[in-house]
Amino acid sequence: TMPRKRKLLAQLSALQSSSGFPPFDALENLNATPDEDCSPKSSKYFAIEKKNSSQLEADFFNQPCVSLAKSFLGQILVRKLPDGRELWGRIVETEAYLGGEDEASHSKGGKQTQRNAAMFMKPGTLYVYQIYGIHFCVNVSSQGEGAAVLLRSLEPLQGLDAMRELRSASRKGATKLLKDWQLCNGPSKLCQAFGIDKAFDQRDLTQDAAIWMVPGHVLPGEQDVVATTRIGIGNRGEWAQKPLRFYLRGNKFVSVVDKKMEREMGAVGHFSCS
Repeated sequence: TMPRKRKLLAQLSALQSSSGFPPFDALENLNATPDEDCSPKSSKYFAIEKKNSSQLEADFFNQPCVSLAKSFLGQILVRKLPDGRELWGRIVETEAYLGGEDEASHSKGGKQTQRNAAMFMKPGTLYVYQIYGIHFCVNVSSQGEGAAVLLRSLEPLQGLDAMRELRSASRKGATKLLKDWQLCNGPSKLCQAFGIDKAFDQRDLTQDAAIWMVPGHVLPGEQDVVATTRIGIGNRGEWAQKPLRFYLRGNKFVSVVDKKMEREMGAVGHFSCS
């Protein structure tokens, strides 16, 4: 091992004299056994840099479906693109799908398939499915057998240029520049803007290096949340009428506003969109 250590010390010395690279990797290699992977990816420094200290952890996702759907409002979804750019968006609209008796859920009757397997996995698992064979929608599993929350709309915060690129790539032939509020105001638009496809199905939001959540700075109070019927449910009897969609009142990035419900709630406690 001595010649190897001398060689590594020489590398370390060379790295320290060169301004471009910190000596972390060479220091790591001094403690590595010969057959260990000495690439930067195995470095603890790399891991610390990648792990966001304020990231929402497993206990946040481990709550009942309706509670999680409401708790998501105001939290921030982060997506790291392969080129290193980060996209940030505040969650402003969600829908709860309860599984079991919920006639509108992909897991109604407790039916588990290859497609919906993520709905039965631990809370915080992504369930990505395709609609009309073209568009993707992203859900997050919650407590409860086969229960998950659909992310419906985001308020873009960071990386808007990249979001526009991704949206225009999926809108073939479209030349009109999208306004900020049009980037993520719907479940499939959100997935386009964040580059989320079937490859994200069954990923864990608490462990993944490309997608995670961080706490929002301003979280809404009960009076700021509109609870109304879900969208596109069709003929599902009473389940089409249940108030299982939640959105931030007064937020212009929400996909569909229920003015009747908002009037019923009254004008008090209007949510600030600053």
